[in-house]
Amino acid sequence: MSVPILMYHSVRERPPKQTAALAVTPGAFADQMALLAEEGFTPIPFGALREAHRHPRPIVITFDDGYADFHGHALPVLERHGFPATVFVTTGWLADAGPDAAGRPLDTMMAWSQVREAAAHGVEIGGHSHSHPQLDQLGDAALRDELTRNRGLLEDRAGVPVTTMAYPFGYSSARVRRAVRAAGYETACAVANRLADPRRLGDGGAARDDGLAVPRLTVRMSTSLATFATIVDGRNISLIFLRDRALTKGYAVLRRARYGVRKATGRV
Repeated sequence: MSVPILMYHSVRERPPKQTAALAVTPGAFADQMALLAEEGFTPIPFGALREAHRHPRPIVITFDDGYADFHGHALPVLERHGFPATVFVTTGWLADAGPDAAGRPLDTMMAWSQVREAAAHGVEIGGHSHSHPQLDQLGDAALRDELTRNRGLLEDRAGVPVTTMAYPFGYSSARVRRAVRAAGYETACAVANRLADPRRLGDGGAARDDGLAVPRLTVRMSTSLATFATIVDGRNISLIFLRDRALTKGYAVLRRARYGVRKATGRV
């Protein structure tokens, strides 16, 4: 069984330039969720992906970063349909991060009280690093701090267990995935723009790594409702995301080379 895992970021009518490409309008989001309900999909949290076979037409709805518009626009729509979702939170970006503030948020972020409220309403809370860096370009100590600090803050301040995460920018490497597992995460999201296969998330062997690079499907401002319907039905995925996947492969080569240079020159 293949499962579509949708990747959202911002749900906002007029997003700032920094988030516009990966935003969707509240109206578009409402139409997309209505389509899932009409077509008989069963949304499940990302952490329940291993149990996807127990549900009719399973699908996973995820949000990256923790923007305030998730609480204001997306959560009411999800609750109306009774849909669970997963939000991967960048802890250093939160509106009231205080002394823990880190990185540069791209838009208005949720506050800790809103993260807790989302969790109380059945939203799975996952990690998304502390300051949203390019994890594969960090040295080992900085990488470990980003992952453990993020998970520790979420568990302490949201009061929920955190076992899932998503990589900032979708980038990881074998070294990053080892650090993710060492930090206590059981599963992690990449992007990849293909359907996920829960059978590859088992314990042991190569399947362990597959559970730390689970693919998702990008939903963006330019995604029409007709294209959305095609994506969630699992049709024409390769064609729809042809450009995205080509760019991803090119970036992977570039990023490995960049990290090699940084390591050789002592900058990590």
